[in-house]
Amino acid sequence: MQTLRVIKGDATSPQAKGPKIIAHVCNDLGGWGKGFVLAVSKRWPEPERAYREWHRGRAGNDFGLGAVQLVQVKGDTWVANMVGQRGTRTGSNGPPVRYDAIERCLVALTEHAKRLGASVHMPRIGCGLAGGRWERIEPLIAETLLAQDVATTVYDFD
Repeated sequence: MQTLRVIKGDATSPQAKGPKIIAHVCNDLGGWGKGFVLAVSKRWPEPERAYREWHRGRAGNDFGLGAVQLVQVKGDTWVANMVGQRGTRTGSNGPPVRYDAIERCLVALTEHAKRLGASVHMPRIGCGLAGGRWERIEPLIAETLLAQDVATTVYDFD
C-alpha cells in the first residue's frame, strides 16, 4: 500500500516522472470559474471545454455526481474532472461537497490510473469551495488510490 505524499507546490505542475493524472472536484451545475479550475484553465484549455461539453450533453452520457471525465492535456498527462459537488453554495443540506460522490469518483480514478500506469496529483480535493473536511476526504483516498498502490501526491499551494 502506498502512503500519501503531501508537498508544497502547484498541482497543475506535477512533480513526478511518467504518466500523470491531475484530479480535481467539479460541481454538477456545469459551472467552471472559481477555485482550482482557474489554475487548470490557465495551463490548458481542454479540460474546461470538455467539461462544459460533457455537461451540455448530459442527457446522453454519464454526467452527474460520482462521474469522472479524463481529458488528455499532454502526451503523458491527463486532467480528471470529478463531479463531487452538488451545486456551488452552502444551503440547508450543508456545504456542496458530496463525500459519497467523491468516493465513487476516486474508485473510477483508481481504475484509470492503474490502466494508464499513472501517478495521481491533486490539491486537497473537496476542501476549498466545496466546503469539505480533509479528515473525511483523506481516508477515501487511502481506501481507493493508496490501497491499490497508486502513487498519490497532494499539493498545498504556497
